[in-house]
Amino acid sequence: MDAGIFLAALGITLLEMVEAASVALALYVASGRALAFLFVTLGVLVVIIPTFFVGRLIALLPTFAVRLVAATLLLYFGLKLSKSARKSVLRSRNKAAQKEEFEKGALSTGFSVGAVEALECAIVLLALIPNSYDSALYGFFTGIAVVVVFTYLLKSHVRRIKQANMKVVVAALLLSFSAFWYAETLLPVNDLVLPPLFALFAAGIYFYANGGNYEIINSQ
Repeated sequence: MDAGIFLAALGITLLEMVEAASVALALYVASGRALAFLFVTLGVLVVIIPTFFVGRLIALLPTFAVRLVAATLLLYFGLKLSKSARKSVLRSRNKAAQKEEFEKGALSTGFSVGAVEALECAIVLLALIPNSYDSALYGFFTGIAVVVVFTYLLKSHVRRIKQANMKVVVAALLLSFSAFWYAETLLPVNDLVLPPLFALFAAGIYFYANGGNYEIINSQ
């Protein structure tokens, strides 16, 4: 086994799949449904399975189009979830909070995030596979195992977060990725812009959800 190829495959898998897992966790908490994990996983599998079975043919997928469609979906559902966060806050203030029905749109969001993150991972894996197929394969599955374990361990903790708070987090996360992928369709963008983007969107959505009053959100 080639240690360099293994570590490279492990690294890119951790980098991209952690981002997909963070969205899956956020959608899970906001919806209360484990289907969020399923649809993110399906999005990953749709891209990764052909990567190892078909190899270089995956490079024919229009990355530009995939990112553009995914960014548009995230923009739509991010804005929709921002409004939902505001409604949750208003209901909690009226002491009439009710658990919202899980929206099918969240499933589409999870699937698109899984597919885009897997596509970015696949692009690197395609460069590694010709050098050592087994090492790339082992590196990928090791990375997946690490992400799955940590996601499982975090699941019980994030469930304790108030739903309205989590909606703010999810909406900020989706809008951050949306802005990031829109930008990537025009020019190369470093992943380091994601944290400040997230902070900016989170602050804006929190302010909007609370009607301009910075106070602790008490929700469902």
